Amino acid sequence: MAENVTVSFQDYIKNVASSEIYPTWRLAALRANILAQVSFALNRVYTEFYPSQGYLFNITNTTAYDQRYIHGRNTFENVDALVDDLFTMYIRRPGFAEPLAAHFCNGTTSVCDGLSQWGSEELARQGYNSMEILRRYYGEPLELVSSARIQEIQYSYPGAALREGDRGEEVYVAQIMINLIAGSYPAIPVLQQKDGIFGENTRQAVLEFQRVFNLEPDGIIGRSTWYRMVSLYTGLLRLSEINSLGQKSFRLEYQAKGGLSIGQQGETVALLQYLLAVLSQFYLSIPNLAIDGVFGKETKDAVKALQQDVGMPQTGIVDQAVWDQLVERFLAIDRTILSQQDFFHFQSAEGEFTPEELQDILIRRQGQFPGTPLMLGQRDD
Repeated sequence: MAENVTVSFQDYIKNVASSEIYPTWRLAALRANILAQVSFALNRVYTEFYPSQGYLFNITNTTAYDQRYIHGRNTFENVDALVDDLFTMYIRRPGFAEPLAAHFCNGTTSVCDGLSQWGSEELARQGYNSMEILRRYYGEPLELVSSARIQEIQYSYPGAALREGDRGEEVYVAQIMINLIAGSYPAIPVLQQKDGIFGENTRQAVLEFQRVFNLEPDGIIGRSTWYRMVSLYTGLLRLSEINSLGQKSFRLEYQAKGGLSIGQQGETVALLQYLLAVLSQFYLSIPNLAIDGVFGKETKDAVKALQQDVGMPQTGIVDQAVWDQLVERFLAIDRTILSQQDFFHFQSAEGEFTPEELQDILIRRQGQFPGTPLMLGQRDD
């Protein structure tokens, strides 16, 4: 059995690149191959390809399945310099969340539905740049993501079993996975409502899922149940293949069914309140307010204060112009001060929003107008 080793991602790619390609190749070919190697490795991590099958590693060192890594080998200086520039970049399909499963082969002794390493060198000799080479092999559309955030490997399992009565984004993710899987396994009931609440219908769906796949039928989503769902979900969407159907998002999305109206509540209003609450720490004219996801009098007063401060009519309604002002001011604070998140700690009606959760909501829809004005009495769906 091979030894498991842990190395930094940057050093891993330097090793792979030095093991897979020749340092004397044209710059465009080297860049294209390194971007493919980065994207392939990130796809393995993103899809939890091996952990979801019960393995304690993220990628292998065999080219039969993954890419060549020779532990302890020397790397090439020019390859190292390129990796230093490229390891925070990867390729993907526009609109897809996952890095492209950029399969490749040498193009001589083996061929595949992906990049030909020797073929990329020939294209570089013909004057193709790195993205043109990648699009030649992986097709259109293809985009380059740059300056990706560097962090430790994140695993999708929530850390504790999900059970009836739980609520939140992890439950929503489970509901999304269940419904996709149910489309191929009719015995599993489709959930008519994906609301992030682990109710009786979700429990029954989990029970049937466990029966179908010979797991302990307890109606609880523990680690084994979760990762069986992940494995099936990844397989059904072909996320580990070049022709992926695409992972759009695991995030709760705002939907204004018929437009915002009195009685609605939820994430969009909570986001508005969060932005206003942050601004209130820096603009004395804007009153502080609770983040409860309900557009009530306090929220209207804060909106009117912002409108007065920027010279707009004080309607208390959040239209596109108000939203733009709100986001512009927030981002100015975020760039300079808000990274010190200990300053911002808010309570919601459902419990506590951590700064990370609220920041994440903003990142997902940064600058995005909800589509219809927000008015007194309205709540999100």
